[in-house]
Amino acid sequence: MLWVVLAINVAIFVAEFGAGVWADSTALQGDSLDSLGDALVYGLSLVVLGRSLRARAGAALVKGGIQLGFAGAVLAEVLHKLIAGSEPLPAVMAAAAGLALIANITCLALLTRFRGDDINMRSVWLCSRNDVIGNVGVLLTTVLIAWSGWRWLDLAFGAGLAVLFLRTGIEVLGTAWPQFRPRTGALSREP
Repeated sequence: MLWVVLAINVAIFVAEFGAGVWADSTALQGDSLDSLGDALVYGLSLVVLGRSLRARAGAALVKGGIQLGFAGAVLAEVLHKLIAGSEPLPAVMAAAAGLALIANITCLALLTRFRGDDINMRSVWLCSRNDVIGNVGVLLTTVLIAWSGWRWLDLAFGAGLAVLFLRTGIEVLGTAWPQFRPRTGALSREP
């Protein structure tokens, strides 16, 4: 299952990032970075599948760090576009976000039954949930930009995505750290 969602997320990243550059959209670029992060997360999840609880928790710590890194990258892009300006193209944004939403709903559906297995699969599911939220948000932002002409909404939504990444990163780190840290001075021997 993880191989399938990994491949889908790589395809989403390539298509959505390219569309985001073309459309001059921080919201699309931020959303695409989340798909890249997910592909990295799924690859890491495949590496630790079947390993010890500590190894899976360590992978989740890396995933949380990736989410925090993307939060910083998206906020930097928002600041850059606040200074340099941007003119997002709503039609391109809508097409890219719509296709990404279909792909991400598929990933979320494939992963939902595994979300309670362990911290590793929980963090994978959270990343997929964030993708669906991001796609819906980009679509709503696109409609509002097309209707109102308020191009700054693209930056506002990009900043909102950064906050979501930040929150998810903190949640994953907070859950994974207690499972990762050594207990009573020794490494955990749990399977």
